[in-house]
Amino acid sequence: MQINASIEAYNRQESIPFSGAVWVGGLLETLLEQSYGYANRGEQIRNTTQTRFGMASGCKIFTAVAICQLVEQGRLALDTRLKDCLPIPFPVFDPEITVHHLLTHSSGIPDYFDEEFMNDYGDLWKSRPMYAMTSAECFLPMFQHNPMKFTPGERFSYSNAGFILLGLIVEHIAGTTFQQYVEDHIFNVCGMKDSGYFRLDQLPERTAWGYIDSGSTWRTNMYSIPIVGGPDGGAFTTVHDMRIFWTALMDNRLLSKHMTEIMLTPHIQDNEFIHYGYGVWIVMVSNKIFKYFVMGSDPGVEMQSSIYAESKLQAHILANINSGAGAIATRIDELILAENS
Repeated sequence: MQINASIEAYNRQESIPFSGAVWVGGLLETLLEQSYGYANRGEQIRNTTQTRFGMASGCKIFTAVAICQLVEQGRLALDTRLKDCLPIPFPVFDPEITVHHLLTHSSGIPDYFDEEFMNDYGDLWKSRPMYAMTSAECFLPMFQHNPMKFTPGERFSYSNAGFILLGLIVEHIAGTTFQQYVEDHIFNVCGMKDSGYFRLDQLPERTAWGYIDSGSTWRTNMYSIPIVGGPDGGAFTTVHDMRIFWTALMDNRLLSKHMTEIMLTPHIQDNEFIHYGYGVWIVMVSNKIFKYFVMGSDPGVEMQSSIYAESKLQAHILANINSGAGAIATRIDELILAENS
């Protein structure tokens, strides 16, 4: 597959070249391992395939895994109602909202950043300090008392707030912070040594700044996203750690085979081709699963990480700008479909 040629063609066509890292391959082979652009423009430090990049919403899959682990332990059920697993009042929420509804973006709760009506995540932090958003609980005042959008289970509507609630459920049941739970029960189990929920003012070595194109110049995303990530997004990872994660998930090292299958089931439909499991997007082609993937987009961040159902090939594209990852992922999809046709 001419993956690198496709990325080079993309860079020739676009006014903003891709900046990030790409890894494509299978269990025993690497088809492409390449980095582009700068992790730190001021110091002219280039990205590498060992660079840690922001994930934005791509890390919702970690929240889903955490919930499914608690379900397997019998400490929670997928049909447990929200009001029965969190000692937090939601005076105008429907009492029939379940964990399953939250996992599949079908709860109908109001979102603190509703992508059906809002398009600039950075605008949220113009009226409230991003440095104060240090835990999932900090987000509650942004949606806790707002009215429902629709009846639970009625339809798909992407909800960051729903995953904030899932993170709070993890904290309440496990008795630890959400970030610590993921580190202990997902990152450490997989061996994801370069991943974490790093504070923007305490970034470790080999971490890329996210860059926002402001027209004539660039600026970092320091003031455009919360100071630290949580259950709805904001972790950092590398292309190699995403390969490690998908391999562990598919080998049933994070969940049992049965629970992994439930998590990867197309539970709800977004459009003709795109379905959603628990924390994971699913592409269907000719009524068959083509790939599982996670994606994320924040100011200065774009990523897509995929595993293809039949070939077991993986493709991980992490960017520290707002463009490129989705377009490159689409081109890889086209190349794989062409090879299999």
